[in-house]
Amino acid sequence: MQTMTLSEIEQLRVECRNMVAKQSMVSGAIAIVPIPGLDVGADVAIMSRMIDQINQKFGLTPAQIEQLNPLMKQRVFVIVSSLSSSLIGKYLSKELLLLALKRVGVRLVSKQAAKFVPFLGSAIAAGISYGAMRMLGNAHIDDCCQVLIQLQSSTTFEHETTARDI
Repeated sequence: MQTMTLSEIEQLRVECRNMVAKQSMVSGAIAIVPIPGLDVGADVAIMSRMIDQINQKFGLTPAQIEQLNPLMKQRVFVIVSSLSSSLIGKYLSKELLLLALKRVGVRLVSKQAAKFVPFLGSAIAAGISYGAMRMLGNAHIDDCCQVLIQLQSSTTFEHETTARDI
């Protein structure tokens, strides 16, 4: 993992937020189908792919982290644990994704209940699905940005300290 500037991290944030918006629209479109439960499976699949793509772009997949030198790997894990992120540097399982979806659990229950409302129910469910997926994706992007920013600060501090000691 190479050190990134703040503007490069911001560029990644913008790029990933655009991807999240598109995936959230897909989630919302699937939620329009008036079959209760169909969209939950689709949401898990969309979220899995989306989180994996975000981790990949930020260099925070399990495989990418494993390639780091031991000191950098330790820093990543310390920062990730301080953020209480359960999706960075982890192999995504259905259970882990469902746990993340519980962060917006009330919305998911509301979405399923809305499907039983004639005419407007599907539109309400689509809006809830879109909002929940976007919220989860953007929160994950923010966590990934925090990891890179904190890594950058700790690396910069280390270089400055080493330069002063010489």
